[in-house]
Amino acid sequence: MKKYYNNTRLLWILLMIGFIIVFATLWQINVIINSLREGEQKQVEIWAKAISRKAEIVKQTQEFYGATLEEENRKMQQFIEAYKIILSQDDDADLTSPKLKFYTKILMDNKTIPVVVTDEFNNIQFSQNVDLKDQKVLVGDLYKQFSQHKPWEYEVYGMKFRLYYKESEIYASLKSVMDEVIHSFLTEVTENTVSVPIIITNKEKTKILAYGNLDSNLVSKENVQNTLKEMASDNNPIEISLPLKQNGYIFYQKSANITILKYYPYLYMFVFVLFGVLMFQVFRAMKISEQNSVWIGMSKETAHQLGTPISSLMAWIELLKTNPENIETCKEMNKDVQRLNVVSQRFSQIGSNTVLEKQDITKTVKDMIDYISLRSPKKISFIDEIPNDMQVLIPYNRFLIEWTFENLFKNAIDAMEGDGTITVSMQTTDKKVYIDVSDTGKGIPKASFKKIFQPGFTTKKRGWGLGLSLVRRIVEEYHKGRIYVKSSVLNVGTTFRIELNKEKK
Repeated sequence: MKKYYNNTRLLWILLMIGFIIVFATLWQINVIINSLREGEQKQVEIWAKAISRKAEIVKQTQEFYGATLEEENRKMQQFIEAYKIILSQDDDADLTSPKLKFYTKILMDNKTIPVVVTDEFNNIQFSQNVDLKDQKVLVGDLYKQFSQHKPWEYEVYGMKFRLYYKESEIYASLKSVMDEVIHSFLTEVTENTVSVPIIITNKEKTKILAYGNLDSNLVSKENVQNTLKEMASDNNPIEISLPLKQNGYIFYQKSANITILKYYPYLYMFVFVLFGVLMFQVFRAMKISEQNSVWIGMSKETAHQLGTPISSLMAWIELLKTNPENIETCKEMNKDVQRLNVVSQRFSQIGSNTVLEKQDITKTVKDMIDYISLRSPKKISFIDEIPNDMQVLIPYNRFLIEWTFENLFKNAIDAMEGDGTITVSMQTTDKKVYIDVSDTGKGIPKASFKKIFQPGFTTKKRGWGLGLSLVRRIVEEYHKGRIYVKSSVLNVGTTFRIELNKEKK
């Protein structure tokens, strides 16, 4: 039986070594993941700095664009002022005079800014740098183009006129190029993020300027704030310079690969634990099967070996009975032979299809109390708390249940070292029968409550450790009940409880 414990101990040692290897592997994987994450974070920081440098280039382009726009607006204001001065002159004024020639030159030198002059009914009276294509009235798309700026209104000889203007083609082309530069900048920002989910917001973190490697649903109005909070909890946002003289923030998360690797150790641990549990169950099933084979083989062989001498002894008893002087002796011998026959019956029940018959459990328990009490040391007393008129009919195998109580009583006598009290009580419910066997022995440590039912576990120097293991097998496997230590106090005593079903399971 020590070999069984040695094998079990070896199994636990192997499992512990396996767990140590797994945890060491998981720790190493975690180190690698953290290293990859730190490397990814550094790449994002480097990338953010590069974005800031590109933003500076865009900023310079915008400054040039702004300067061009201011220059064009200045020229337009000069054009309007010159136009006012020319209109304010008398009809006979000499436009070639040195004073007016300067203003006339301003009007004539306008080769870029489109200008349209209409009457109060929007009939076109004059145009400059505009391809009207025979259009005589400022309406439709042409009106939309020239109504971006408020027209200058003036009156000549009682007639009202309006001067419309718009940005030049040069400025429009430059604006288109500028828009494309900004768009390509944001596109490059979101598409070159080393597979990292990213969102760029304004300085107030209220408006999304661009995003990449993210599901559009995550940046919807309903979800964007939660997404930003989640990203901020993962990594601190990085402040960057953006075009249009503004700053912004880059929110980012771990890449999909890092996220997957994050859960890999848990998956690995789950698979290992599952594999370990399966292996343990297989080992346990094999050991149980091995134990069953040993139990059945040993029981069958014992029953077989007992059968021949019992038959022989019975024949000798019958022979001795022929002599009247041997009658009393034969009666006692017959009792022992019958006892051996009962033992043989018990062993023959192990491993067979145990037959459970509905009968009175109280009678069997009381019979065993009477039987063991007569064969126990004089200092051992039995207290039977089961009422004499109590009758409980349940399905059980008499031979095996008798064996169960015989083992419990003998264990109690050993625990009390031949001096003490054994108390037996019984309670019933609608579905269960509870039988308690108490002794006044040395008690059982709480840590050993379950160990005592394992094969080979014994506190006796010459014990095999099979008695309680056999008891549990009879109660739990053959009768589908339960047996356990209800209570135990060192140097005070122990109570075993047996639970049996009133109906077959």
